Amino acid sequence: MKPFTVVLCTPFLFLLTATPCLADNWGSWRGPTSNGISTETSVPTEWSKDKNVAWRVELPGPAGATPVVWDDQIFLTTVDGSSLLLMCFGTDGQEQWRREISKGNKAARGDEGNSASPSPITDGKHVWSFMGTGDLACFTVSGQPVWHVDLQERYGKFDIAFGMSATPVLHEGRLFVQLIHGDGKPTTQEAIVVAIDANSGEHLWKVDRVTGAAKENEHSYASPILYDFGDRTFLITHGADYTVAYGLEDGKEIWRLGGLNPQGNNYHPTLRFVASPAAAEGIVVCPTAKNGPVFAVAPDRQGDLTDSDAVLWVRDQHTPDVPSPLIHGDLVYLCRENGMLLVLDRNTGQEVYMERTHSHRHRASPVFADGHLYLTARDGKITVVKAGKEFQIVAQNDTDETMSASPVISDGTIYLRTFEALWAIRKD
Repeated sequence: MKPFTVVLCTPFLFLLTATPCLADNWGSWRGPTSNGISTETSVPTEWSKDKNVAWRVELPGPAGATPVVWDDQIFLTTVDGSSLLLMCFGTDGQEQWRREISKGNKAARGDEGNSASPSPITDGKHVWSFMGTGDLACFTVSGQPVWHVDLQERYGKFDIAFGMSATPVLHEGRLFVQLIHGDGKPTTQEAIVVAIDANSGEHLWKVDRVTGAAKENEHSYASPILYDFGDRTFLITHGADYTVAYGLEDGKEIWRLGGLNPQGNNYHPTLRFVASPAAAEGIVVCPTAKNGPVFAVAPDRQGDLTDSDAVLWVRDQHTPDVPSPLIHGDLVYLCRENGMLLVLDRNTGQEVYMERTHSHRHRASPVFADGHLYLTARDGKITVVKAGKEFQIVAQNDTDETMSASPVISDGTIYLRTFEALWAIRKD
C-alpha cells in the first residue's frame, strides 16, 4: 500500500472554497442530486462550433469521464500518453493545475474507454479521483495532495475485461466504491463494496457482494448511486445479475433485486451491466443490458425483492445499454444506445412513446434542465428534446468531436467534455 501523505489546508483556503453559490454545483457525474437533473433555467438549447461557445480548451488526451464543477472550478480526469491525470480549470477556461494520479493507461474496446473512465468527485473543499488502475487520490481544490491509496493493493487485483470504471459515491465524509469483478470461475466470487474515509483514505468497512453470477456477468461497469430522499439514505450497487442496497454505516445489506438475469437454462452469459440505476423519491429504476428488461422497485423494503410486491413494474425489453435512466416528474426517460428515446409512465411502466432522436451510438447519460432533455451521441451531436408526454426535438447541436461524457450544467453554462477538448456553452 502506498503511504498516506496528509496535507493540512489553511483556514484561508477553506474560506476561499466554502463561499456559497446560488447556481447549481455539479459535484458528481450525475449532478447535484445524483440523478442527472439541474434546477437551473436560461440554459442554452442551441449551439454549434461558433455559436454560443464561450471558450474551448484542448485536452492532452481522450476520456469519457464526466467533469465536475464547483463554484468557479472544473475538475476532470484524462490521459496523457500512459499518464492518468486529474486536471483543474477555471470557469474562464484557464488551466489552474494538473496532477498525475498514476501511470499505466489501458484502452478498452478500441475507442470505448480507458483507465481514466471514472469521473472525479468534489465537495468544493477537496476533489477525489479514482482510476482504473485502482489508484484513488484526494487533493484540495487548490491542487495540494492529501492522500493516495492503491485499492488493488488494499483489496486485491482487479480482474475485469474492460477495466474498472465505477465512479465512487461521496456522502458525509465517506467514499463508497463498488468493485464488482472476478476471474470467470463459477466457484469464485470477487465482488466487494467498500467504504473509505474521505479525509484520510483509511479503510472503514468491506462487504462481500455474493450473487452467484458467472462468466462475463461477474464484471460490472456501472457506478453505485445514493438513494437520499425523505428520511432514507442508502447505497445502491448494480452488477453481477443483481441490484443490491446497503446501509452506509456498516455495509449491512438492506435489500436485493434479482431476476435481472435469471439463472438456469436460459442464463445470458454476457449480460454485463454498464448503465447505472436511477432513483427518485419512492422509486429505483434498474436497467439491464442488450435489449433486456427494466425493473422499477419501491426502495422502502427489506430482504429479497425478487418477484415480490416491491416490484412496481417491469418493462420486458428496450433497456438502455449504457446511458443511465432519468426520472423526472411522472415520467421515466430511457435513452437507448441506438438513439431511441423511450418514455414510460413512472407509476405503471406503460409506454408513453418511443421515438428516434439521432441514429448513432449513445454512451453518455441524459441530463434534464429547464424543461429539456439533453441526449449525447458518440459523434458529438447532442439532441435537445422537450420533456413531457409529447415527443418534440427542439434542436440538434454538433461540435463535430467524439464524445461519451455526459453534459454538465452549472451557473447557466453547459460544459461538454469531448475526446479532444473541454467546451463551455453559454448564451451570447
